[in-house]
Amino acid sequence: MRIICVANQKGGVGKTTTAINLAASLAAAERKTLLVDCDPQANATSGMGIDGKTIRAHLYHVLLGREKLKEVILPTEMPLLSLVPSAPSLIGLEVEMVGHPSRERLLAKSLREIEDLGFRYAFLDCPPSLGLLTVNALTASHSVLIPLQCEYYALEGLTNLLRTIRLVKARLNPNLELEGIVLTMFDGRMNLARQVEAEVRGHFGKKVFDTVIPRNVRLAEAPSHGKPAILYDISCAGSRAYLELAWELMRKHGDAT
Repeated sequence: MRIICVANQKGGVGKTTTAINLAASLAAAERKTLLVDCDPQANATSGMGIDGKTIRAHLYHVLLGREKLKEVILPTEMPLLSLVPSAPSLIGLEVEMVGHPSRERLLAKSLREIEDLGFRYAFLDCPPSLGLLTVNALTASHSVLIPLQCEYYALEGLTNLLRTIRLVKARLNPNLELEGIVLTMFDGRMNLARQVEAEVRGHFGKKVFDTVIPRNVRLAEAPSHGKPAILYDISCAGSRAYLELAWELMRKHGDAT
């Protein structure tokens, strides 16, 4: 199971959209995939059509040791895509675990317990911050996927995130690597978008995915219907882009057949 953390402390960059739709695209390609909602806002949970008010247990209970991870995994509309849901109570975890000796490794420990379930990929959707939940996700992951909106302020936030990744790699997870940067909400009609793309590709080279995710109305509408874009409108530009991103990721890992 390859564990990929989807992180960016800047909000509104398409992080949850990327986590949901990339996971769904891999499931559509017949790769058994797990989506773990690590964000107290629970947008990935609602975006998959799950009502948080009806959930008996979620990630909060797992990290507190009250439930096993495999006991809170939920099925979705897609047979090969499963979800670990979140809820707003997760926001209190940092305070409740302040004295725990290995609080940064809680999620890593839980994920090791499901290695026998046959998941090929697991995506950890992080909150827009660099707090305990994001550090847990980074510590548990093999790599970090960074969605980057093509605007000036997004580049400023990227510097802080890369610094955090280096710290986690040095102190908690020496095997952590940068999976890549995916450019999101791209509008080729805007000079700034093209300039940001050129700057990011010039600096990070092959670490930037070839696939670019465009601004797309249908992609933005899908979460309100509780569906990944490929179930809402598979023909839209956003769906096609995430399907291509999934194939690019699989090719990178020798998993495209």
